[in-house]
Amino acid sequence: MSKGNIIIKKYFEENMLVHSDIESFNNFIENELQAIIEENGDIEPTIIPHNIDEYKIRFDKITVKKPEITEADGSTRVLYPNEARLRKISYSAPVFMEVSAHIDGIQRESHKIQIANMPIMLKSKFCHLHGLNNEDLIKHGEDPSDPGGYFIINGTEKVLINIEDLASNQVLVEKASTGTSEYTGKLFSEAGSYKIPHLLEKLKDGIFYFTFTRVKRIPVVLLLKALGLTKDEDIMKAIALEDPTDLYVNIYEFTSIKTEEDALDLIAKKIGINQPKEIRLERVEEILNKYLMPHVGLEKEDQISKAFNISKMIKKFVMVEKGILPEDDKDHFQNKRLKMSGDLLGDLFRVNLKVLIGDMLYNFQRIVKRGKFPSIKVIIRDKLLTSRIYSSLATGNWVGGRKGISQRIQRLNFLDTMSHLQRVVSPLSSSQENFDARALHPTHLGRLCAVETPEGTNIGLRKNLALLSKISQEVAEEGIFEMSRSYGLKPLQVKK
Repeated sequence: MSKGNIIIKKYFEENMLVHSDIESFNNFIENELQAIIEENGDIEPTIIPHNIDEYKIRFDKITVKKPEITEADGSTRVLYPNEARLRKISYSAPVFMEVSAHIDGIQRESHKIQIANMPIMLKSKFCHLHGLNNEDLIKHGEDPSDPGGYFIINGTEKVLINIEDLASNQVLVEKASTGTSEYTGKLFSEAGSYKIPHLLEKLKDGIFYFTFTRVKRIPVVLLLKALGLTKDEDIMKAIALEDPTDLYVNIYEFTSIKTEEDALDLIAKKIGINQPKEIRLERVEEILNKYLMPHVGLEKEDQISKAFNISKMIKKFVMVEKGILPEDDKDHFQNKRLKMSGDLLGDLFRVNLKVLIGDMLYNFQRIVKRGKFPSIKVIIRDKLLTSRIYSSLATGNWVGGRKGISQRIQRLNFLDTMSHLQRVVSPLSSSQENFDARALHPTHLGRLCAVETPEGTNIGLRKNLALLSKISQEVAEEGIFEMSRSYGLKPLQVKK
């Protein structure tokens, strides 16, 4: 046996083809579920009993057990995948959450409530098959060479297709095909349930304009002043261009704006907020905190970091425009990210948890109107979240209007199954040309299979992972910050 064959054999003894997908699902259950719960914070109903001042419902720790089944007589026992297939039931585990009610700041009741049944990926840490040897797998009716990495919903084996998307929170500057700006700087800011496109343009008047959500074409210098960079000198230093001539016209236009308040007021007028001054300023501040670069932070103290991020964006824009830096290539694989099973289920759970919270508040307020004081146990319906998750996995219709995310696994032969578990799909429409997106890019080498793609309208849009490709999980920002500080980097500060 050649050395190459020995290395490949060794690789597959230690790694499965679907290893990355299973890792993604484990991360979703262990970390992301809790993070989604914490995003929602305290829930306050608008209608509360008249004899109390404040009522809050708090979601705390979430726990997921291993798959089990409750029989008709009420008994609960362990459920293995083969039984789920044969009895046409779902291979899922109960999800429990600690929920407490706080009246006037004092905790009155706390319960561990089942909020859903979560479908469990085969061979993941939460599956009964995890870590079993070949003999035990055969005993439980499983094929030892089956890699797992799929779900069982109502007895049908379903695989979640990996989605290839443009990287969020990353600035891409490219030549504009239409519009008045020769180049555009684009940024998709993603944080929790926020997904907001940002656009930087330079119009014929030489002024840089910034667009995000309902805020259309705000001069960038005005925005920087509203975020705390009030001194013109600080703006020049933050952008730090070797030849700052492009900035002079921008700075000169707004020299009269000396304070954050003046800048906020002018932005309010530009976006058509015509309420009294105090409310006007408050609303603009809220828009800047929530919808401007939410990935940087959602608090007032994060505004200065947002100002530096926008400055960095302008610097890159000017350097691309002058030919110092090359244009960004959307099809380069460093500008792409893969959404695997864990990320897709995270999106699904996040949206449906909001539905559960809405239903819970409705039930609470309906009972309060009748003059009763409900317990938390009564107002949470565990079937709601379960049925919505099952529905998406069964039909393939996902949040955000995406279709065909969950597919029935192809069992024509073993290679067909492996190919299906490794599939990567682009969200672009197959009916449009999109020549560049369909072409084989040099950065696909070793990451995506250069051969396997269908003929016809889906060519180049439906791809497969390369056999030895391994996908790294998202890294927490805190770890990167800590590492940066250990190398002597200091956080940015502005002298007031």
